[in-house]
Amino acid sequence: MSVINKLASSLNRRDEVPNQELAKQIATKGDKKAVKELIDNLNNKSKDIQNDCIKVLYEIGEIKPALIAGYAKEFIALLDSKNNRLQWGAMTAINTITLENPKLVNGALTKIISSAERGSVITRDYAVNILIKLCSLKQYSKNAFSLLNEQILGSPVNQLPMYAERAMTIINDNNKNIFIKTLSSRLVDIDKESKRKRIQRVIKKFS
Repeated sequence: MSVINKLASSLNRRDEVPNQELAKQIATKGDKKAVKELIDNLNNKSKDIQNDCIKVLYEIGEIKPALIAGYAKEFIALLDSKNNRLQWGAMTAINTITLENPKLVNGALTKIISSAERGSVITRDYAVNILIKLCSLKQYSKNAFSLLNEQILGSPVNQLPMYAERAMTIINDNNKNIFIKTLSSRLVDIDKESKRKRIQRVIKKFS
């Protein structure tokens, strides 16, 4: 039975449960054939099927990233998609496989950042996650941190505390001064006291 028949839209379901269950089944079985079918149908004439396929793929990536890591180029290409769901879904998928295929993801950072800056909040959130993961790898850390710092400098105020808190895991003696300076410079932008306090707590931890 084709995996397409098991997608939420094929079952006339409006919730994501069928897609999540399908992802678990495919990941548990290590079903490469099913993954290939999902990849092929990212170009399906039905937008609903496209959307379901990308959902299942990044859910598989959360469970077993190695199973979709070989399709990094396909996900990167989707960052140019006019279908917003495919665009941010692709960024979500790339995030799940960054540590599986860091060289390829690192090589696509220009496109990833460009997509993040013109895309939705979710697209940007996952681009920041990708940068944080690359920062954890010595060979990519310098460039990735520079790009992450730019994102923190220019991020929307609503996202800023979350980005700062997520970045804490990769802050070290080499980058903490820049990190503190960047966060300190953003305090003036924050009107809401609770958000300002979150940033101040991060600054305090590394001061």
